[in-house]
Amino acid sequence: MNPQSYRSILPYVALSLTSFSALSTAQDNQKSAIKAAEKTEVIVVTGSRQQSQLLNLTGNINTISSADIDAVSAVHPSDLLNRATGVHIQTNNGMESLPSLRSPVLTGPGAAGAFLFLEDGVATRAAGFANNNGLSELNLAQAAAVEIIRGPASAAYGSNAVHGVINVLTKTPSDEKELSFLAGPNARFQLQGTLGRETGQHGVSANFQAIDDGGYRDDSGFNSFKVNGRHNYENGADVFSTLISGFVLDQDTAGFISSGDNGSDCYSSDYDDATLYKDREAMEKNCNDDAYRKWSSLRITTRWQRTLNQDEQLSITPYFRVNEMEFRQHYLPSKAIEENDHYSVGVASNYHWQVEPNLALVMGVDAEWTEGALTQTQQKADTFSYGKARQQGVHYDYEVEALVIAPYLQADWQATDQLLFTGSIRYDASEYRYNNLIADGTLKADGSACVNSSDEATPCLYLRPADSNDRYNNASAKLGFNYQLDSEIALFGAWSQGFRAPQTTDLYRLQKQQVAGEIDSEEINSVEFGVRGVSDKLHYEAVIYAMTKKNFFFRDAKGLNVTDGETSHQGLELGVNYDLISNINLAINYSYGKHEYEFDRLTSGVVKGNDIDTAPQHQANARLSWLPTADIKLELEWLHMGDYYLDPANEHKYDGHELLQLRGAINLNTKVKLFARIENLTDEKYASRADFAFGSYRYFGGQPRALHAGINVKF
Repeated sequence: MNPQSYRSILPYVALSLTSFSALSTAQDNQKSAIKAAEKTEVIVVTGSRQQSQLLNLTGNINTISSADIDAVSAVHPSDLLNRATGVHIQTNNGMESLPSLRSPVLTGPGAAGAFLFLEDGVATRAAGFANNNGLSELNLAQAAAVEIIRGPASAAYGSNAVHGVINVLTKTPSDEKELSFLAGPNARFQLQGTLGRETGQHGVSANFQAIDDGGYRDDSGFNSFKVNGRHNYENGADVFSTLISGFVLDQDTAGFISSGDNGSDCYSSDYDDATLYKDREAMEKNCNDDAYRKWSSLRITTRWQRTLNQDEQLSITPYFRVNEMEFRQHYLPSKAIEENDHYSVGVASNYHWQVEPNLALVMGVDAEWTEGALTQTQQKADTFSYGKARQQGVHYDYEVEALVIAPYLQADWQATDQLLFTGSIRYDASEYRYNNLIADGTLKADGSACVNSSDEATPCLYLRPADSNDRYNNASAKLGFNYQLDSEIALFGAWSQGFRAPQTTDLYRLQKQQVAGEIDSEEINSVEFGVRGVSDKLHYEAVIYAMTKKNFFFRDAKGLNVTDGETSHQGLELGVNYDLISNINLAINYSYGKHEYEFDRLTSGVVKGNDIDTAPQHQANARLSWLPTADIKLELEWLHMGDYYLDPANEHKYDGHELLQLRGAINLNTKVKLFARIENLTDEKYASRADFAFGSYRYFGGQPRALHAGINVKF
């Protein structure tokens, strides 16, 4: 499953899809979307693994609708997800990104597994094999909807649901046939299409998205291809839904522009280090022209649902996934090449029993077996700096078998007509069987020692534990309530727990200052209270929250792994969607968050009470949509990123930025729509990502003003 360029196949895909005909009109689709959005009985599925009315939910949730998805025509995850309350996705280069949900923008080892990414309720990667860039393999641009839970949700979904869950809901098959083409700067082309058919008891659909992007920076282009195929079959009390999803990425990666490289052969700038991101010429450079990422994945899921009687329903979901990745670690001094892969088979089960009119139980067992491997190899010669010996050759080479079994139980009690209580508990038993394939300890792969600057023997930086079996048992719970003040307003609150069993890289890719076996599961406790309103013209949700986390695993600014950190997180979130008049809509999302270290580690610059780095306190997104006619839509979007510290010591800072985006679409007739968007309308000079590490400011420069235009054709 080696990724490759897909530029040559785009014309053939387009030709095959344009041979189909007949479908409902674009105007009818627009009217249906507006009508569905206006209904007060909005249905969501992610909060409790069951379909629920939004107004009855005992926790927060944010839904990005199909109308929003169509309007954005996303290339990167940030294009779409940054419209949601309390969510910020930082764009790095190509398809690389880093997420935050009620959290700092987490990086390095601690980021993997802090968030759970689902597709129709099934995780896209195995629990112990997460990746920071995991959003990239989801087909967000062709989803039916995206549902987001902010904060822990382990009682429903298990490990990795620490700071939040993003669940992409795929489209139900229909007689839809369409093709879209989008072009933008830097030779960016995006082609996507849908083909569907319903016949009797069967429904079949296929969606694809192909992107060819030349890259804003030197030698930074990428090709990606995503495909979803879905088959639905209904036979009396039985409903089957099978989903096949594939993803391929071939990327030339551009890394940070570092102030430490200023004046080198890479670039020269007259800007000071703290404002280097304002130098457009420097930001277009690529100081890591040998960096790359090759990535492929495949997922197959079949959900069988049976209605046993009017009070009982059962669903069983077996699934298979495989994931392969190879990339250069351009962000680390070793510039090593990492190769990792894993494949899984698993099953999720769900039994719903309406015991009494006011009492319902949901229970099941999830089980998963995974086999994975990782190799890390340094091509550059041995180096010794900052007391660390980085050796040429293989740093790590290991295999891991993982087994997870997790029973869970949820109870919903309608105490009165207005008051609902929810309680859930889940127990996850995880086991890792680790096999090291090269020399144990802090030696080179062949068993020889590293040397320091005086040619004396010294431990290598990279520590490889001996073979082991490791077990982690984690219980998580949630208690929540919902009180409906009237038919349109409800109060809600919840206490919930989340956990992250150690990732395999946490356990087996160690450094010399660590001790094997000292890492525990990350744990988080959360309390939130909120109010939600759902009416024909106005949807809103306001939430306050407080969370504490222990056993926080992260890599500090000196490149050292910290295994036992403690942090606190408090904040306020507000989301409003209001129809000012019949053809003008205003949507506002605002979040305030205070994210702090709750421990001291002076060698890493960590002081209790300091803000966690890359944790802006203020974030906002506002959108004004106008439909001057039934066939024209315009949207102006404003995005605010507050300032944030770049290091644990809070000595370096990024000032934040404001961005404007303008979007427009016009239906030429019932089958053809033209659309366009201008990103960074005011041509702001900003950093899409900023940090301070290894003694230097490091930036990914934000792209200048850019026009994208496209056409959508329905057949």
